[in-house]
Amino acid sequence: MSHPRRWWILGVLCLSLLTLVVDNTVLNLAIPSLMRELGASPSDVQWIIDAYILVFAGLLLTAGSLSDRYGRRLFLILGLAFFGGASVAAMLATEPWQLIGARALMGVGGSFVMPSTMSILITVFDESERRKAFAAWSSVAMAGVIAGPTLGGFLLQHYYWGSVFLLNVPIAVVAIIAALVLMPETKGDARAVDPVGVVLSIVGMGALVYAVVSAPTGEWNPLVAAVAVLALLGFVLWERRAAQPMLPLSLFRDRSFSGASFSIVLLSFGSGALMLALTQYLQFVLGYEPLKAGMALLPYVLAALVFNGLGAALGKKVGNRTLIVTGLLVMAVGFGVLATLDGGYGMLIVSLMIMGVGGGLAGPAAYATLMGAVPPERAGVGSALNDTVQQVGMALSVAVLGSVLAGVYTASMPASAPEVARDSISGALALGDPAVAEAGRDAFVSAMSVGSVVGFGFCVAAAVMALLLLRRTPAAEGAVEKEAAAV
Repeated sequence: MSHPRRWWILGVLCLSLLTLVVDNTVLNLAIPSLMRELGASPSDVQWIIDAYILVFAGLLLTAGSLSDRYGRRLFLILGLAFFGGASVAAMLATEPWQLIGARALMGVGGSFVMPSTMSILITVFDESERRKAFAAWSSVAMAGVIAGPTLGGFLLQHYYWGSVFLLNVPIAVVAIIAALVLMPETKGDARAVDPVGVVLSIVGMGALVYAVVSAPTGEWNPLVAAVAVLALLGFVLWERRAAQPMLPLSLFRDRSFSGASFSIVLLSFGSGALMLALTQYLQFVLGYEPLKAGMALLPYVLAALVFNGLGAALGKKVGNRTLIVTGLLVMAVGFGVLATLDGGYGMLIVSLMIMGVGGGLAGPAAYATLMGAVPPERAGVGSALNDTVQQVGMALSVAVLGSVLAGVYTASMPASAPEVARDSISGALALGDPAVAEAGRDAFVSAMSVGSVVGFGFCVAAAVMALLLLRRTPAAEGAVEKEAAAV
């Protein structure tokens, strides 16, 4: 049964999600300022991003499981408080390593917040309204893509880079107050905490993400990779025999859950690093000020918002698999257009609008499919598992595609260019040599085109994965389609 205050609760959940989204979009926009004002190298920038992902991914399963046991609202509030406090620490950082540490602490808060938002959503909405709720939830995430850069761009133009983290604090405070006033506590089953599973999941996921993100910096350690494999293998074996496992591995036997999960992780891998490069393209190649760079993404967000609602409406008559596969293929077309980038804004925004259409069509259906397969009493850990595979995809994306983009950029630069210019476009522009700067812009555009081809490939692979794994679930005429649990 739906909760009588479900739409107010959804507002609180969306506000909590907005906190995380705004932070990530603002951080991407602030990368050029971090390089100039904080003296951050490309390696520092990667770790500023990856420190959050590392901690976030490592703690997600544990946080989701504990929220089922002790209360999802409790963990939501704790996470928001921790995230807001760590944002203040990030604002006060004066060295790159200090910002990296603050970002790691923000990852702790984010790991508490993210599973709680989706798990609370599926417990307060029944199947007849859940798709609309997911559409609103993902629309807020899209709105954050423009809200963050717009507000952050204003701050970056008028104040120092640390002011962008101030955006997190008032949002977190308002969300905490609203959660306390409007939201009831929801819990899952009262099973005992699985300490062995907790330790193995944290060690395994933490080591895995560390091994992946450290590879491009030349710090890859085979021992860390071995620890990740052994810990995750031990986790699976332990969870299979534990009387009260932290993670219900049976979820992966559901083709709807596994198909949607792996399709999205491939999509995350294909697009993550490229989206990171967009803000650098707008500012370094096109020369946009931070505020203008943020506003330049507005058509993409509007397209995603419109088709998010359309996707939710179509879900009443069209199966989840059809919407997911169609949306992913449309996004692949967007990457194909982006591969023809010519150093201007026109082709960029056309491609992003196409991607927004695809993401809007696939998003509500994908989330409904994933979470429809999760029992309500395990909503927290189910949501955390979904978030975990996406974060692993993002970490792989930043590490692998980031290396591809950097490699193509360096290979495209003239051999006679100074080493600092061959390392990054910010270095090329900092030299003040018009010829070197132009070569850097051309090289960056070439790197973006190659990354777009990779993104195209992974979107197509994700669509094929969804087509093969997801079962067809046609909706009855005039009725709401059953979620993925009804196969």
